[in-house]
Amino acid sequence: MNAPPEPDRFGVLVADDHLLFRDGLRSLVLAMSDAQLVGEAADGREAVALAAACRPNVIVMDLRMPLLDGVEATRRILADDPEVGILVVSMLDDDASVFAAMRAGARGYILKGAGHTEVTAAIRSVHRGEAIFGADIAVRMATYFARLTPSVDEAFPELSRTERDILRLLAEGLQNAQIAERLVLAPKTVRNNVSPILAKLNVADRTEAAIRAREAGLRGGRTR
Repeated sequence: MNAPPEPDRFGVLVADDHLLFRDGLRSLVLAMSDAQLVGEAADGREAVALAAACRPNVIVMDLRMPLLDGVEATRRILADDPEVGILVVSMLDDDASVFAAMRAGARGYILKGAGHTEVTAAIRSVHRGEAIFGADIAVRMATYFARLTPSVDEAFPELSRTERDILRLLAEGLQNAQIAERLVLAPKTVRNNVSPILAKLNVADRTEAAIRAREAGLRGGRTR
């Protein structure tokens, strides 16, 4: 062990300070016909040193380890070898831990309660260059990003209902007469609303307003 992988298999380094869990990961990797265990680390510093010595294809990384935590170990390893895929397997499921690992460059994040089949599938996915997240983590990420995505009304609170409807159709490339027909408004009403829309959005013209609207998702059905 602690040697580069054989040509017909991809190398896996396991980094976890808990001996029992590390033993379980060792057994799991040894049972994979297409993988080879090339090293085991009990702390973050050892993980960095073994990654440089063994050149694994995948590192299964815990986050909470002595001497150097998994996030910093991930950052240092990828600075030396950007091609290695790092899969975090951790008890930590809070937003700060998940996104710290992602920002450091980890390709995947699953929780230690995952079954053997899920862990081996995740290792292989990371080896293929895919991003992989456990079900619980995927739900957490979706919820997090949903909170960051403003609704249409939140994106343009300064606009009235009619102005938002006109802006939506501007984003679809319609001209004033078409907008008037679609919204059942007088052409003059549409024309009189365009200038206030541009002023409220602080944009120079219809094209820039349309871009802002598309970026905010203001397309499709009529706003409510």
